[in-house]
Amino acid sequence: MLLAIDVGNSHTVFGLFRGEELADHWRVATDAHRTADEWTVLLSGLIGASEAAGGIEGIAMCCSVPSVMHEMREMFRRRHPGVPAVVVEPGVRTGIPVRMDNPKEVGGDRIINALAAVKLYGGPAVVVDFGTATTFDAVSARGEYIGGAIAPGIDISVEALSRRGAQLHMVEIATPRSVIAKNTAEALRSGIVYGFAGQVDGVVDRMAAELADPAAGVGADDVTVVATGGLAPLVVAECETVDAHEPWLTLVGLRLVFERNTG
Repeated sequence: MLLAIDVGNSHTVFGLFRGEELADHWRVATDAHRTADEWTVLLSGLIGASEAAGGIEGIAMCCSVPSVMHEMREMFRRRHPGVPAVVVEPGVRTGIPVRMDNPKEVGGDRIINALAAVKLYGGPAVVVDFGTATTFDAVSARGEYIGGAIAPGIDISVEALSRRGAQLHMVEIATPRSVIAKNTAEALRSGIVYGFAGQVDGVVDRMAAELADPAAGVGADDVTVVATGGLAPLVVAECETVDAHEPWLTLVGLRLVFERNTG
């Protein structure tokens, strides 16, 4: 089985692949102070309790937190010696040309998402990842990563609002009964859900217009919009531009990169 690991700033997602099938998956909090031994205990418990568990024959990982990267590598060395491991970093073949001023600035998870979107839906495409930040990544009709946008994520925006607003408190984020709220909690939910949905639609519409290439017969309507990330279920149903919701898009991309780099 292939163990895929997506380490984000807030959450870490583990996935077990049996061939192309995602047999099991888990989401845990990312703790930058967790040691290799602690990661080993945590992951061993998750895999041991899984009905899909089997021998780990390969590992693929992308990581946004350098301190966690070091401990993960140590875990691989101790727990899975000799098992092929592919860590997404400069030099790893992804098959996605990066057309940026400085390609090394682009997070590995964003390139992996672009790869998975192209594999599943083709280009042109826009990937919207709802995580610590809400990121928008544009992929050309030729499957090139051509750039993107980054906005504050849902959680940190809500946290900042509750901290700075004397009469505003943290609320459970859920679909409000209506846009025009009748109490403060509902007003916060309305602003959060419909506000972020409007942000997504606005940015996506502008990206789709730029991705359109009439000379090549590619219009804005030909752009596929794929949503992913742990917070996507909170607002994706209210977004008018999203064509597909792929919760495990990054894990799929990690599987594809592992296959490309191990033959």
